[in-house]
Amino acid sequence: MHFSTVAPHHRAARWILTVALLGGTGASAQTMIDTSAAIGVQNTLNSIGTPNPAPYLQKARDVAQAVQTNQQAQDAAAQTAPTVPGSTRPAVTVTPLTAPQQAALKVAQASYKAANYAQARSQFEALIAQNYNNPEPHFGLAMTLLALKDEKGASFELGQFRLLAPDRFEGPYNLGVIATRAGRYADALALYAEAAKLVPTQASTDVQVQVWNALAGEQVRKADYAGLTTTLSALQALKPDDLDIQFRLAQAQFMSNQGAQALPSLYALLQKQPDRVEATRLIADIYAAQGLPERAIRELDSGLQQAKTPAARSALLLHKANLLALTGDTKSAVFSAQAAHTQDKTNTDAWLREGQLRLQRSDRAGALSAFQGAAQVNPKDAKVRMELAALQLAMKQYPQAAQNAAAALTLRPDKTTLARAQYVQGVALYQQGQYAQARTLLNSSALAVPNADVTLWLGLANYALKDYAGAAAALTESVKLNPSLTARQNLASALLASARYSEAEGILQGIVKDNAKNSDAWYLLGLAQRAQLKDDAARQSFKVAANLGHTRAQQALAPEAQK
Repeated sequence: MHFSTVAPHHRAARWILTVALLGGTGASAQTMIDTSAAIGVQNTLNSIGTPNPAPYLQKARDVAQAVQTNQQAQDAAAQTAPTVPGSTRPAVTVTPLTAPQQAALKVAQASYKAANYAQARSQFEALIAQNYNNPEPHFGLAMTLLALKDEKGASFELGQFRLLAPDRFEGPYNLGVIATRAGRYADALALYAEAAKLVPTQASTDVQVQVWNALAGEQVRKADYAGLTTTLSALQALKPDDLDIQFRLAQAQFMSNQGAQALPSLYALLQKQPDRVEATRLIADIYAAQGLPERAIRELDSGLQQAKTPAARSALLLHKANLLALTGDTKSAVFSAQAAHTQDKTNTDAWLREGQLRLQRSDRAGALSAFQGAAQVNPKDAKVRMELAALQLAMKQYPQAAQNAAAALTLRPDKTTLARAQYVQGVALYQQGQYAQARTLLNSSALAVPNADVTLWLGLANYALKDYAGAAAALTESVKLNPSLTARQNLASALLASARYSEAEGILQGIVKDNAKNSDAWYLLGLAQRAQLKDDAARQSFKVAANLGHTRAQQALAPEAQK
């Protein structure tokens, strides 16, 4: 990350797609699928009813250890047990439920449906004790434990269900939901993929869509766009008239470098929904990616004629501004961004983009006006406050910069924005002579996100407070992150102030080697050498600095001249 005192320029050649659309229902929002009520009582696994999704509302806890322990037990059993054909899991003989056990299962399921979860748990556990090798009681108990917010127990029971019913999709799917909510995304991806292979012959279209959407969500998270294209193709086959799926598939194709292949379906989509803004923008992105920005801009202009609302026109105009900037026409890009927030004054991104584009054109006054407009429209947006504060810092408007950065810190910014706000406020306070407060803020920023600029200013704040050891430590870190001339020279000064003359000399020798006309570095080198009683070398360094016009070096040589 680079902290800049001005707003960063946009240089991306590919625009960010809406992940929510790509993934459909987000993986983190997946619900459990409970088929226990729909299945009824079966003596065999040959007949499965239509499952219905049931909401799963508890928070995730880490169940990795339970799953790992369960898997270790299964792996140990697999070494001695015969295997199911085509599977690495041990073959397990499923014991059909007896008539009394079928009746007991119905009673337990009824308790679960009535939300008598404690009673259902006892009934399912009793049935499992009577017939451990039937999957239905394990599944019912898993759903009950989930309702009781016992994910660890539910994960174990779903693992047993999966072992007893390896051809059923509910086991891996529901374990995938738990894995997603626990942040074990690689496990979730594998489990959803397993469920997706099993679900086509077992469930209704809506449930199949739910399973495939869960898989798509994890593929988005992993940025596996080739896999996502395959998944969304399967979804489209299930629901060929679903225009949202059609659009998501086009996005995935674009992100997997198959944009041209997506164009026919996108144009077909626009025939049905002419004012679908995101489809027009995606078409423009595809042409831009093909090196045809002018064609892309014409597509946006066509979309503008179809857009029905100010918000839609604003979105297209902002996109046009980005494409114009890519062509180097920043003047037209400014006007397009300006038109975007004229259409919809609440479009904060349009205000910000105008400001960033004006900065590219060295129009700081215009950029300041645009950022101030964004702050008026959306005063509680931390990033807006930060863009304004950063520009004010660059324009040496230190009180205003400190005020806006402080405001950003109160708006719950993300980690990066938080660190940047602390940096801007810290530098602004340093420039106003408030070194102790500046040091506190800069130190917090450096701890949050290591950055060369931050540690440079932290070193300067420490130096101003005469904490030379702290200055040397911070500036050493700055040099490690970015060995700029400014950081190296300030580090040498801090080392001199800390009486670490040999280290300072080494750094300064490197500086004058890189830049023989750096009079300050020659002078400091002379000081470092004189402190080590290297008088001849010090005299020579002072002479070089004096010849370059360094007044203090001339003064250092004055006693020698008198001799």
